[in-house]
Amino acid sequence: MIWKHHPTPDAINQWNQNTMVTHLGIEITEIGPDYIRSRMPVDHRTRQPYGMLHGGASVVLSESIGSMATALTLEDFTKWSVVGVEISASHLKSAHNGYVYGYTRPIKLGKTLQVWETEITDESGNKICHSKLTTMILPVKS
Repeated sequence: MIWKHHPTPDAINQWNQNTMVTHLGIEITEIGPDYIRSRMPVDHRTRQPYGMLHGGASVVLSESIGSMATALTLEDFTKWSVVGVEISASHLKSAHNGYVYGYTRPIKLGKTLQVWETEITDESGNKICHSKLTTMILPVKS
């Protein structure tokens, strides 16, 4: 197990209240030994004008759950914070309704840099987006 903290999905969803995560309807659905699963609706908040999932919404999903995952590997939330420093995303297929599902797992777990891979699928299991996020762990400034 890579996590230093073991909150429930409900606890993380509560922590995200009043942020972009809840604005887009992103929810954590499962925390495994080395992965996090999530879901996001494809609706008026996440579609682009042509009626399909906006690529930026997929990137927000990827960065959000990768950053949350990084935070769960920290010993002390009061001393360290997490920021995304680079993200790349390949948009593979469109989604028009229902939910998309994110599955995030680590590629590298370092003391100051971590790299997370997220695969986003639709309700039928089709790959919608594949992304890679690099996060940086910074000391909290007093």
